[in-house]
Amino acid sequence: MEHTFDLIVIGAGPGGYVAAVKAAKLGLKTAVIEAGRAGGTCLNRGCIPAKAMIHASSLYQEVMSGGRFGVSASDVTYDYKKILSYKEETTEQLCQGVEQLLKANKVELINGKGVLTKERSVKVTADGKETVYEAEHVILAAGARPLMPPIPGLSLPGVLTSDDVFRLEAVPDSLLIIGGGVISVEFATVYQALGCRVTIVEAMPRLIPNMDKEISQNLKMIMKKRGVDIHTGASVKAVEQDGEQLACLFEEKGKEYKISSGYVLCAVGRAPNTDGLLEEGTGIRLEKGRIAVDSRFRTDMEGVYAIGDLIKGTQLAHAASAQGMYVAEVIAGAEPSVDLDVIPGCVYTNPEIASVGMSEEEAKENGLEVKTGKFIMSANGKSLITKEERGFVKVVAEEQTGIVLGAQMMCARATDMIGEFTTAIANKLTVKQMLCAVRAHPTYNEGVGEALEEVFGEAIHVVPRRR
Repeated sequence: MEHTFDLIVIGAGPGGYVAAVKAAKLGLKTAVIEAGRAGGTCLNRGCIPAKAMIHASSLYQEVMSGGRFGVSASDVTYDYKKILSYKEETTEQLCQGVEQLLKANKVELINGKGVLTKERSVKVTADGKETVYEAEHVILAAGARPLMPPIPGLSLPGVLTSDDVFRLEAVPDSLLIIGGGVISVEFATVYQALGCRVTIVEAMPRLIPNMDKEISQNLKMIMKKRGVDIHTGASVKAVEQDGEQLACLFEEKGKEYKISSGYVLCAVGRAPNTDGLLEEGTGIRLEKGRIAVDSRFRTDMEGVYAIGDLIKGTQLAHAASAQGMYVAEVIAGAEPSVDLDVIPGCVYTNPEIASVGMSEEEAKENGLEVKTGKFIMSANGKSLITKEERGFVKVVAEEQTGIVLGAQMMCARATDMIGEFTTAIANKLTVKQMLCAVRAHPTYNEGVGEALEEVFGEAIHVVPRRR
């Protein structure tokens, strides 16, 4: 095996493997080092398995509610072990796909724990054996792990991380989730749909606090309607044993609560995998535990870059992939092809949630004068056909120029439709330019056109505003 490369990437997650494949396509001799399975957290313990379980649980609920459409089914059950098998099968297929991509592009996949040395070489440990590899450039893309805050009792048996949840062999009778972010509400969606009693305890005043306020409010209302017990603005004091269950002690609005459940899931965020990644003496700075980089993802060591969850910023798989492509192009001397300022965010609840760019509130905080267009999806034909929950599409545009600044969506297929707005914002398209396209009928996507029309108060299927 060759020990010298143009580029070595540490980590084969969505940031690392994409960077490696892109670099190879640009003519660089490339290796990627991975201690686990190719695909990283996203494919093995994150995005893909979680969405597979969301799909299975949503399908179960859809069959259960078929009577609304005149389709009746009796004795409807689910087999959780088969759901897990389906999840594993999906993950396995995608992991094999990544491995095949690396092989097809002649990227050397090296299994082992990679450490960047102070000489800018990479030391790999596997099966007790150390091997040193050399490269002109190194990309650090080791990802992140579940964060466990210093709350008493989180080491008790039955306290889970997002990694541990996938190893449960049966649906618990009850689950309390600490945290109200994306990971939390997605797991709540799965287990509530499968009959588990779910409680969410979130420290911030609202769920998914980084999203549009209206989305957060609507999501809380819908989830409570489905039976999820939600506590926001709540401070967790401890987790303790309560017989065969676990009790979570927290304070909300000056009142103390004690709620017991079969399991407690800690979903308060993720911490970067920097432990053991850097040999002492590299000179690479950490800022609040994350690797410090400049605007081109360069670290303090010449020729070394860091991307994804290791650095400050958006912790999303597609953000890491985009950064990986950007850095690979920079190293190869090519012009970066992607706009890293425009990153969509998606939440796979029911209904789905997606946003990109600025919210109306953020635009005003930046001193921008804006106009908004909003379309309630209950007037959308496809939404009526499928009896979707109340949702909406909202567009934020600069008042003078009409340039689209942002979009927020809460409706069926929102995570697929947000791409249209991402492209528009990246290319500084105006509302009128977006309206040039005819959208098929009946589709959820018609709601996009209606929201754009409503920026001018001209939407066809919206009752006119009072002047």
